[in-house]
Amino acid sequence: MHLIVVNKDLSFFNHIHPDYKGKGLFQIRTQFPTGGDYKLIADFIPEGGEAKTESQWVKVSGDVPAAQPLTPETNLTKVVEGKEVSLSFDQLQAGKELTMTFNFLDASTKQPITNLEPYLGAVGHVVILSADAEKYIHNPPLEEKATGPQAKFGTAFPASGIYKLWGQFKHQGKTFIVPYTIQVP
Repeated sequence: MHLIVVNKDLSFFNHIHPDYKGKGLFQIRTQFPTGGDYKLIADFIPEGGEAKTESQWVKVSGDVPAAQPLTPETNLTKVVEGKEVSLSFDQLQAGKELTMTFNFLDASTKQPITNLEPYLGAVGHVVILSADAEKYIHNPPLEEKATGPQAKFGTAFPASGIYKLWGQFKHQGKTFIVPYTIQVP
């Protein structure tokens, strides 16, 4: 089971793998960074069934910070954990199958990173949410055994609008997350 936790403005993201306790019971221990509304999204496959997603908003007590507006980014290159990660699309249009490509360079040397490690059995995972957190997509890679410098993912955005996506990868024993906010025509 994957449990995705986001706050209302999508500035907080956590991808948790609950412990299976048996008889359909999963358990987690987590901490919310602030008070406010959080969406919990459970992504799972029931025994003998098909993939299923269930979600629920919960209110967490405590100080609620001012909401951060989601603004689409024009530059899709970021430096995270010493890695320069660029995101590109072969086409970007709602309702069409497309390929997202993450390209990894060492931020200081600009050399391609070719030794990404498996994260949950694959080169990485991508979680995508619409700005209102109602449209959820979880993408495994097109080539699970890839090690860089590219990781490709297929997806389709269900409607035009603003989306936030988080790419999750592992390098030199450390998992890192690269967030992007995009406008889908």
